[in-house]
Amino acid sequence: MNKIKLGVKWLDHLMPEGILVNSSTVISGPGGSGKPLIGNHFVAAWLRSGGSVVFISLQYPNKDFIVTSLKKVTNVELSEYKSHSYFIQLDAAISGISEIGPNEIKANMVKPDIWIKAIQKASSFLPKDGPGILIFGSALNLLLFSPTYEKQILTKMIDTVAKDKTRTYLFSISTSVKKKEIENLEKAADNLIMTRIENETFRLFLKIIRLKGLPYKTGEIEVPIPSGVLMDIKKVADYSRKRVIPVISKI
Repeated sequence: MNKIKLGVKWLDHLMPEGILVNSSTVISGPGGSGKPLIGNHFVAAWLRSGGSVVFISLQYPNKDFIVTSLKKVTNVELSEYKSHSYFIQLDAAISGISEIGPNEIKANMVKPDIWIKAIQKASSFLPKDGPGILIFGSALNLLLFSPTYEKQILTKMIDTVAKDKTRTYLFSISTSVKKKEIENLEKAADNLIMTRIENETFRLFLKIIRLKGLPYKTGEIEVPIPSGVLMDIKKVADYSRKRVIPVISKI
């Protein structure tokens, strides 16, 4: 399998043949604009095609929000894909990696060496059936608040999306801060999707900027995600800023 179609009407309109397997995609836009919800459609298509997914949870206090939002947006029950899913939860207060339970670890992803080890560890537990392994990380901009590791972890993320073709990567990142640094990550990805949100009406819009090796349509479309779900995402984004950024800022 060298490409995967997403099976969602509005995404298939923009990307009629889907995306290439073992490519990298960055979904970029302002904070609270629903980027992880768009990513959920990629995840759903991946799991339904027999692939495996590693979830890197940077802004969520635990995996429950991922499970709930995936169900709301795509009707996928992650409980049906236990053997094909693994969770990495950010914990900037520990030095390395800590086991939480089956298919779940905590890791200090701010540190570049732990970034690599955690992804490798999670991937080693998953089957490589179908399209293989998708690494789905959201709110990666949070890692850039570390005064010690900012440049190193940015370089590691850029290397990951630009050079690692053993897995497929899907990262969402906020442009609300660290915009210049984030532009370097955007340039390194094979595929780039930009989002924006109309705050007055709470409507979400999406545009494909770049798609490697496959056809795509230009032009912006409105993403059919209910405003209530978008509000939930914004609340989580606000929570992460208050909880996660102060801890990372001390590293």
